[in-house]
Amino acid sequence: MGEEGETLQQQQQQQLMNSDSEPGEITEEPSYTWPAIRLDAPPHRAYHFHRQFRTSSNPNNFLKGVKWSPDGSCFLTSSDDNKPDYSADVDACSLAEDSDTDSYAATSVVNAGESVYDYCWYPFMSASDPVSCVFASTTRDHPIHLWDATSRELRCTYRAYDAMDEISAALSVGFNPAGTKIFAGYNNSVRIFDVHCPGRDFEQHSTLRGNKEGQSGIISAIAFSPTRNGMLATGSYNQTTAIHREDNMELLYVLHGQEGGVTHVQFSKDGNYLFTGGRKDPYILCWDIRKTVDIVYKSSDTTNQRIQFDIEPVGRHLGTGGQDGLVHIYDLQTGQWVSSFQAALDTVSGFSFHPYLPMAASTSGHRRFQDLDDPIGNSSLTGDENCASVWSFSYYSAEDNVASSNTRDLDGQLVETVCKDPSL
Repeated sequence: MGEEGETLQQQQQQQLMNSDSEPGEITEEPSYTWPAIRLDAPPHRAYHFHRQFRTSSNPNNFLKGVKWSPDGSCFLTSSDDNKPDYSADVDACSLAEDSDTDSYAATSVVNAGESVYDYCWYPFMSASDPVSCVFASTTRDHPIHLWDATSRELRCTYRAYDAMDEISAALSVGFNPAGTKIFAGYNNSVRIFDVHCPGRDFEQHSTLRGNKEGQSGIISAIAFSPTRNGMLATGSYNQTTAIHREDNMELLYVLHGQEGGVTHVQFSKDGNYLFTGGRKDPYILCWDIRKTVDIVYKSSDTTNQRIQFDIEPVGRHLGTGGQDGLVHIYDLQTGQWVSSFQAALDTVSGFSFHPYLPMAASTSGHRRFQDLDDPIGNSSLTGDENCASVWSFSYYSAEDNVASSNTRDLDGQLVETVCKDPSL
C-alpha cells in the first residue's frame, strides 16, 4: 500500500480514537471517500493463500469466512481445523512468483481447540496501537476469548454459565460501536459483557417475552447500525431477525421471511436498511427498517454452509459468494445483478470489502467426505480450492467519483423484485 493510503487510514483511526462521543451520538465522518470501483472488468488477484491451510493431519481443511480489520491492515479467516483465526498483513510482501506457493505466511495463528462459531475485531483496532490489536472469538464448549492479534496471547475471557453451572458457549459475538461491551448470542437470550470487566459478570436479556412472543431459537448473528442510532439486529436459527434498542435490549419488531436459519445480518451504511442471509436459503433479504418492507435479492445456490456477504464502504453494491465459485455483485438501488468474477473452484464461503482501498478478500472451501476407495483423494485439490485470495479492483478517477456520488444513497427508488443471477 502507498504512503498516501496509510496516512489516510492513520488520520481516520486517530479521529476515532480521540472521539469523546457517546454510543448513540453520530460523529462527523472523515473527508476521505472510498473510491468507486469499476465493475466492467474483473479484479486482479493480488495475493493468494492455500498451502498453509493444508497439513498432513488435516489436508482437507477449508475456510469458513474472512473479515478485514477496521484499519484495513490485516484480515482474519476462520478454518475448519480449529485454528480459526489467521491474521495476515496485506502489505507484508509482494506476490509470490510461483502460483503454487502462498504469497506470504500468516502473521499469527491461534489454536482455539474447538470449532469456531464466530469472531469479530475490536472496532477501534489500529496497527499503530498494539493495545487495540485484539479480536474476540467464541468456540464450542469454551467461553468468549479476547486474543492479541500480534502476540497470539489470550488477553482475557468472558464466561457465561448455564443452570448446571457449566460453561455455556456463545453462538455469535459482536462489539458495540463504542467498543465498551461485547454482545453474545445464546439460546433465546443475549448476554452483554463489559469489555473492561472480564470474568463471569454479565447482563442477560431474554429474546422472548412472558407470552412467548419475540424471537426464539439460537441467536446466530449480531449486527449494530453503523450510524450509532442505538439499533441492534439479531438473527436466529428459527428463521427470524429481530431489531432491538442497544441500551436496554427493548424488542422493537421481529422480521419474518427467511426460508432458512439466519446466519448473517448487516446494516446498510446509512443504517436505514438491513440485509439478512440464511442457511439453505437462496435469497438475501433487504429490509427497510423504517417501514419493515422487504426487498429480495438473489444470492447463491442452496447450501448448508454460511455464505458471508458484504457491502462496499460507499454503500452502493453488495458482494456475495456461492457454490459456483463466483463472487456476485448486486446494485443495491435496483436489486439487479451487476457482475461476477471467478474467485475459486469451489464454494466461496466468505467475501469482505477493504474498508479504505478498492480491494476485497474472499475465502473458499467446503467439507469433503473421503472416498473409501480413494484414500488419497485429498491430494487432488488444486490451489484454487480451499483457499483465500485478496483482490484489487480498478476504480474511477476522482472526477468520476464526485460525479456519481449523488447516486449512492440507498434511499433512492427501490424496486421490489427477485433478481436472478444469469449464471444460474
